[in-house]
Amino acid sequence: MPLPNKPGKRTLAATVGATAAALLISYVPQFEGTVLRGYKDPIGVVTACTGDTKFAVLGRAYTPEECNRILQSDLIAHADGVNGCITAPLTPYQRAAAISFAFNVGVTKFCGSTMARKFNAKDYAGACAEFSRWTYAGGKQYPGLVSRRATERKMCEGKLQ
Repeated sequence: MPLPNKPGKRTLAATVGATAAALLISYVPQFEGTVLRGYKDPIGVVTACTGDTKFAVLGRAYTPEECNRILQSDLIAHADGVNGCITAPLTPYQRAAAISFAFNVGVTKFCGSTMARKFNAKDYAGACAEFSRWTYAGGKQYPGLVSRRATERKMCEGKLQ
């Protein structure tokens, strides 16, 4: 699959708002890390750059510019997915947390989750609490996921400083 083109007119900030975009650009790279080569993640998924699985090719080298373009494209795509299945109003913090989560588990899993149902029912406290339940990958609990979900929950609850 060809890499995304240079950024066009549509930006992440235009898609999710400046606050949510700033949170995503700040936190997702911290959660995901950035590797300038295609590799297999802990559960065997070919990944590259900042958690990308769509454009990742095992062993391929990527430039920082390519990884930034891919991250922007991936975040916009995941934001579109979240925006498509969440009908309730969200704060920028809730939106950023939901997109970060969907970026990690996939839009389909997010949209089919209890978390999404609770957001749509406007049970915001319940939706935010759901982050703590998603700390396993491939049947194994990972400390990085425990930490990520704790941060996403704080973000969702508006408790990040």
